[in-house]
Amino acid sequence: MAAPRVSIAMPAYNCERYIAQSLESLLGQSFGDFELVISDNASTDGTEDVCRRYAARDARVRYIRRSENIGGPGNFRYVFSQCRAPYHKWSTADDYWHPQFLDRAVAVLDAHDDVVLCYPHMRRIDLDGNPLGDYDDALHLMDDSPRARFRELYRRLGLCNAHLGLIRRQVMLDTRLIAAHRASDYDFLGEVALRGKFWLLPEVMFFRRFHPESSSWARASTEHQRRYYDPGNRRDAGMHVTRRLLFQCGMVWRAPIGLADKLALTADVARWARYERHALVREVIAKVMPQG
Repeated sequence: MAAPRVSIAMPAYNCERYIAQSLESLLGQSFGDFELVISDNASTDGTEDVCRRYAARDARVRYIRRSENIGGPGNFRYVFSQCRAPYHKWSTADDYWHPQFLDRAVAVLDAHDDVVLCYPHMRRIDLDGNPLGDYDDALHLMDDSPRARFRELYRRLGLCNAHLGLIRRQVMLDTRLIAAHRASDYDFLGEVALRGKFWLLPEVMFFRRFHPESSSWARASTEHQRRYYDPGNRRDAGMHVTRRLLFQCGMVWRAPIGLADKLALTADVARWARYERHALVREVIAKVMPQG
């Protein structure tokens, strides 16, 4: 059987309340040549029952239930590995999409070989779907220079939405995807920006839900972050700042860009390390002299 043109990959965990609306918005897309792969990260609520109902009635849906929670980033990577289409889209289980998003995004990637990612404007919504306001990070990164795109990305990034857009799978295969350190979705976009341009659709087509169990809501909660990044509570899973800075150096030197760009962007990472020096010292001390 021929591969579909688009893969929609949904990492899911304990999202019984919202996942039906999310799935309806995807299955109702005007562009229908896609597969929808759900990876359930060992949910303990009714998520499995909802997903199995949708998989039973629509052949495009494939449901995978994991026996062990591998954390949010691990589930993003795993569900990507289960997909096969040349255009890829991650989709979170508590948000929903305008029915014409895929149509618009596929048309952009088809028409522009140098564009590697297409995503829309976002509207924030609350627990019950009430609007909280529109958000514009203005990541229409069309500069020919990878260095310029990379710097503009990190200058403008606030709420991270673009990684949920439509992306060329071949480009994603050349990255480390969503890594295990905090803010790794930002750094995934950094890797992608070094490989091509970003196209921002002018319409609001993404509706992102903010609620007490979302990673956006509880990003300041240490316990929430631990559960998201390290559900197994491994002792070596900390040092997020250290690991992130090392990752950023690596992604610059792995990128298919010129030496001058690599040296300039490495200097940028070095400056970021200086800003984070106090956090780096705290992480080293905690590693050398662990509590308990």
